[in-house]
Amino acid sequence: MAGSFYRVQCPDCENEQTLFGKAADEVNCVVCGHRLASPTGGKAAIDGDIVETVESR
Repeated sequence: MAGSFYRVQCPDCENEQTLFGKAADEVNCVVCGHRLASPTGGKAAIDGDIVETVESR
């Protein structure tokens, strides 16, 4: 099964950004630089509010 993409709202600046649920690298907010996701070897640890889940095909 493929991973999902998530639209995540940054807790610092409220910017919404789409990221992969199994991120292999840290993902930072493009506006303020807050870390939104950290790799864990499986599903990424997401720090922010998940606004929407988009299943990949």
